[in-house]
Order: sequence, then structure tokens, then C-alpha cells
Amino acid sequence: MNTKRRLSASPTPAVNHADLPRRRMLLGAAVATATATPVLSARAAATPKPIAANEGGAPHKIVYQLNKAEEEYREAIFNSVSAMLQKYTDDVAIAVVVWGPGIHLLAKNPKRPVSKLHQQRARSLAESYGVRFFACGNTMHTLGWTAADMVEYATIEDVGAATIMELQEKGYAYLAW
Repeated sequence: MNTKRRLSASPTPAVNHADLPRRRMLLGAAVATATATPVLSARAAATPKPIAANEGGAPHKIVYQLNKAEEEYREAIFNSVSAMLQKYTDDVAIAVVVWGPGIHLLAKNPKRPVSKLHQQRARSLAESYGVRFFACGNTMHTLGWTAADMVEYATIEDVGAATIMELQEKGYAYLAW
């Protein structure tokens, strides 16, 4: 019997395979308009319908570890995720597993500094590009946080490290620095 508990601040949207080409269109608009900033695009972030990555059918899958609070560290991960989306558009499933001091990125009211730009980039990546963000329940418990303290696009897992292992078992490449 599987007793694993998965909590989510909001339900994971179902994959609509007809919507996947929209990511390519959104990415094209983002690349065309994002010349002055590394942010993918304000227009893409305003797209009302989330686009979920086709995890099962994506030929490329990558999971990022985000476990530090430093702005430069988060920036490097966001830039790498953006580069993967530019290179593979509809052909990549991307997950970011967040724990330790990095967890503040996914908090509604972070206790460590998180720039508005990084909060907006994470939201845009999740809502407009189907990047999945996982929050570590152990870290949340240590901080006294519940699902109500987290942004709605975060999926809460009991153990962040176990989530990375399970994603690797599903064929995800693991990237940490």
C-alpha cells in the first residue's frame, strides 16, 4: 500500500496535448521581447491558461535542485531553465525541487530576502511554461509552515530529496550546483 502523501496548494493541471505548441509560440514571443532582461516575458506571464509539460512524452527531462537562498544562485538556475526552454521548447519536462534555505522562493511571505523579480520568474515559469516546482515538506515543517504558507503553483512533497530520486527513476536528469 502506498502511503506517500502528496499535498498541493492547487491541483496539477491536466495535460492538454493540443496546448503544448502554445509553449513554442509563447517562447518565441518571450525571446523576441526579452532583449533587455533575462525574464522570459511579461506577456507570457500574463497568459491565463497554464501549460503543463508532457512529462510522459517529453524526450528530455531535467530536475533542478534549488536549496540555497542567495540571489545569484537562484538567478543561475532561472537562466539555465530559460535556456532549456529556448533550446527544447515543447520537448522538455522541467522540475525544480526546492528545500533548505531555497524554500523561501515558494513562500507567500518569505522569511529570507527573495526579490520580486525572482518571485515573478518562478510564477511565470510555472504558469506559462509548465515548469513544476516542488517544495520539501520536511523543510516546511522545520519552519512551522503549512500548504497555506506556500504559493499556489507549488506541489508539496514530504521529502524533497526523495522527490529528486523519484524523478530520476522516471528518467529525469539531475542538475545541482
